[in-house]
Amino acid sequence: MTRLIAAFLFVIASWTGPTMAQQGSQDIVWIQIEAHPSLRDAQARAQIYSQALADVTGFSLGGNWYGILLGPYTREDAQRVLQVYRRERQIPRDSFISQSSNLRQQFWPVGENLLSSNPIAAPSSGTDTVATLQPDPEPSDETPSQARRSERDLTGDERKALQVGLQAGGYYAAAIDGSFGRGTRASMADWQAANGFEQTGILTTKQRQILMDQYNAPLISVGMSSTRDDKAGIEMQLPTKEVRFSHYEPPFAHYPASGSLGARVLMISQPGDQTTLFGLYDILQTLEIIPLEGPRERKSDSFVIEGRGNGIVSYTQAALKGGEIKGFTLIWPAGDEERRSRILTEMKTSFTRLDGVLDPAAGADAEQRIDLVSGLQVRKPRLSRSGTFVDGQGTVVTTVDAVQNCTRITLNSDFQAELVASDATTGLALVRPVERLAPMKVAQLRASSPLLQSEVAVAGFSYEGILGAPTLTYGTLSDLRGLRGEAGVTRLALAAQPGDAGGPVLDANGAVLGILASAPAGSQQLPQDVSFAANADTLRALLQQAGIAAQDSREASTLSPDAMTRLATGMTVLVSCWD
Repeated sequence: MTRLIAAFLFVIASWTGPTMAQQGSQDIVWIQIEAHPSLRDAQARAQIYSQALADVTGFSLGGNWYGILLGPYTREDAQRVLQVYRRERQIPRDSFISQSSNLRQQFWPVGENLLSSNPIAAPSSGTDTVATLQPDPEPSDETPSQARRSERDLTGDERKALQVGLQAGGYYAAAIDGSFGRGTRASMADWQAANGFEQTGILTTKQRQILMDQYNAPLISVGMSSTRDDKAGIEMQLPTKEVRFSHYEPPFAHYPASGSLGARVLMISQPGDQTTLFGLYDILQTLEIIPLEGPRERKSDSFVIEGRGNGIVSYTQAALKGGEIKGFTLIWPAGDEERRSRILTEMKTSFTRLDGVLDPAAGADAEQRIDLVSGLQVRKPRLSRSGTFVDGQGTVVTTVDAVQNCTRITLNSDFQAELVASDATTGLALVRPVERLAPMKVAQLRASSPLLQSEVAVAGFSYEGILGAPTLTYGTLSDLRGLRGEAGVTRLALAAQPGDAGGPVLDANGAVLGILASAPAGSQQLPQDVSFAANADTLRALLQQAGIAAQDSREASTLSPDAMTRLATGMTVLVSCWD
């Protein structure tokens, strides 16, 4: 038999591919023999296989998995190769035929592109080699009559599961009814042929196990098993190779990543009522683990949140029953949708409520930070700057860099806004809230030139919103032009922070002299107390281009510090740019 295998390997290696016209209608397939979550491990295993087998290849399978395969072959030749290699224990018994659509970037052999090559085809019919290479089907572990008897012990759900497995493999397309009629028998025979077994149309005990292992490969790969958490009062299936229990911070039991995929699971468990449930729904959507994009549904006693973005897909469900809120969150890497879907289905189906909920006082000694909620990072914008209301509909002027390449723009963190206009020359941009706002104060522009060395104040969110309200930074007006004599720019002796950019520059009467500009880009370092602003005429021109009537200041008296603070707070808004 060893001589047969040697001859078989030699012929496989020496087959030549026919023209693309000949192969265009044939089904090009591969034989997947192993998969590993580590590229280094997959490369090492591919090298070992290559020492004994012909046509060893390696491809990324998506989701940080790397497959070792043989091929490419026509389906007929793949079935023959699968039979021989399995029978001689050259490859694992659970090896199976895979489609090219399942494969991504090739990593073995290095420097080749086998996905676009022709399949290795058998020699022309009638040669002695063809007869030599026709292996007998692998003998069944049970006779057809024995297989039928073992079938009788299957439950209805087990029979349906076999049909589901056949359907997932592309062998069955009829109803999932648990009835093994002509269509099911034909699909079983097709599966047997594709996997190197005798075509009886009746799956033996071992063949049923192989079929279900193929179907459940996504679950097996992540170690799906039942996990019972008595403190949380929840029992469910979890991917135990990828997540592991860490700690409790109510209302969550944390199961962070323990494998290479970076998956995470949270069990949700807390006492409460509908108000508590709705509050949890709102809080969850402020967390980084739930991206902004995705469907949300809230009912009177339950909710579902799905988020997609930033390289992850997040699914959360929770329900209120008997004064207890319970649910879970699954965070999974994007690009592994087929496996994620199978895992999520298992988690939802197996979710079981047990007695009790997490003690709200548990985890009281955990780290406390304003940007954490129960150990979870609150979603933060890429950057935040200040802005100034310029009309009664809530239109805001800010700096260009505050709104560049943003997936989402918000005002005061809660109100979504749209970019209306921007001018790279002046560094100013206009944004308008999606829903109309009614600002307390609107910028009133100074009509005349201010006096040099007069006192000015900048209102802004110096620390990008951490303090919750704008602060006033005082200084003096140094020049009515820029350092190079640029018109439309004023220079200030004022130590501003990056978050202040976009805020109003006010004179002692509360009139707006201009809008604070962002710090100049480049390697040149100016003194700390040097700042610049686009002056009132520059802002007035931008508003005119956008069809907005600028409001001129009529205040003639000096404002008290309290009055200046109220004015500045009413017209200054936090502008945030989100990824």
